[in-house]
Amino acid sequence: MLKKWIKNGRKVVSCGMDTAALLLENQELKTENERLKFRLAELLRLIHGQKSERFVSPSSTHSTEQLLLDFGEVAPVDISAAEAASPEVEEITYQRKKQQHPGRHPIPAHLPAEEVVIMPQASVEGLQEIGKTVVETLEYKPGSLIRRRYILPKYALANGGGVLQGSMPSRPLPKSIAESGLLSYLITQKFVYHLPFYRLIQLFKQEYDARLRANTLNDWFTGVCELLQPLYECLRKKVLASGYIQADESPIQVQDEQKQGNTHKGYQWIYSAPLLDLLFFEYQKGRGENSPKELLKQFSGTLQTDGYEVYDKLVKHRDDIVHAGCMAHARRYFFKAKDVEPLAETALAYFARLYAIERHIKEQEMDSNATQLHRQQEAIPVLNTLFAWAEEQRAAALPKSPFGKALHYLLQRKEKLTRYCHDGNVEIDNNLVENSIRPLALGRKNYLFAGSHDAAQRIAMMYSFFGSCKKQNINPQQWLKAVLDKIATHPINKIEELLPGKWVTAQDP
Repeated sequence: MLKKWIKNGRKVVSCGMDTAALLLENQELKTENERLKFRLAELLRLIHGQKSERFVSPSSTHSTEQLLLDFGEVAPVDISAAEAASPEVEEITYQRKKQQHPGRHPIPAHLPAEEVVIMPQASVEGLQEIGKTVVETLEYKPGSLIRRRYILPKYALANGGGVLQGSMPSRPLPKSIAESGLLSYLITQKFVYHLPFYRLIQLFKQEYDARLRANTLNDWFTGVCELLQPLYECLRKKVLASGYIQADESPIQVQDEQKQGNTHKGYQWIYSAPLLDLLFFEYQKGRGENSPKELLKQFSGTLQTDGYEVYDKLVKHRDDIVHAGCMAHARRYFFKAKDVEPLAETALAYFARLYAIERHIKEQEMDSNATQLHRQQEAIPVLNTLFAWAEEQRAAALPKSPFGKALHYLLQRKEKLTRYCHDGNVEIDNNLVENSIRPLALGRKNYLFAGSHDAAQRIAMMYSFFGSCKKQNINPQQWLKAVLDKIATHPINKIEELLPGKWVTAQDP
């Protein structure tokens, strides 16, 4: 018996088709349909939606369904009948606490004050002052660029004993004209406030009529990095010795002499030590496993990462490393899938409960032991329910659909995702190290690329120091100036004293 069906807009006649082939074709079409729906939803979200991954459960009091009310067709209103009706009037009164305006932020008392006394236009001779009105405002004066002159008088010693003269103080770059204050300002402006050197050159020309050359600034920066190299190595050792690190990687474009007219895509590998509030950036030319393999040879403890398979290969034969997963990445797959599969919202509700437990732990300021106990009592039952639900859903979900991929990611990393419940020092996700990448992302949008592979490594050094300062609420410019003033004469066996954190407790009063 002949069979007819439509395929790709054409009528096809066949004497029969295997049922399995039809089912396979149907599944492929469903998968393609899910993929296209997902891509459309992602596109619409990028154009019209918010970037935040915040999810409000439909069971919440402030349900997002209220934003999607459909009132249908509006019926015509008989105005004359409405006017003729005399509705009952009801007066409702209630009391509520009046909200107090927070007011203007007070001006910091430590700022230098410049007093301006304004006298009345009329004569005050013979009058007694009975009070005053004080109005405080803020003014700005541009910073100053100072020409410092070292004068070293020479004295002739008696009886032809030679010449007596003072010696120059220790300076970061003895053969340059740049002092530590200028160097720290230029470098922090580039790597903390994302101003490329060419913009700083323009700024100095406009503000101070001082002309700086790009090559000169690059030479100063290179000299500072060479001076800080021992401190950078000390930071690396401290991070790797912490026993718990989070790792991630981010691309950076690098000029390469072997690629004329094009840039090389290198990677900054970031290692965060949450227990010490320290960061370590390292530049590598690629994203393969050889990049972090050499560094992690010196590490043992808990390594927390996202689902990038390179990390799985690195720890596969390492009994001294415990590999923990990132709950935020598992949640992100379901968040993206919810636009095409409503069942994903069930998973998001479970994730919301897990993060509510973490918020409670932080609010109560629990120590590591109390945190571990609370997670085992509260979080593990939620995780077990989540994984059981995911197992049930995987049987009916299309494997290549966004929802199917989310289920696969979650179940494949079940063991890694639950490890944070067995160590109170481990975070629920990898967000601390991901947030540390933001300055790098902002910076490369401004300076676009690194001038060489060596320059990319120097960039990694600066982000390591300044990222550590940010985590510890240390003024990066003050820290760098203090280090540049001391490091040239500081004992190498006490170099750790200059690290962010150590410097706060050891700085001069």
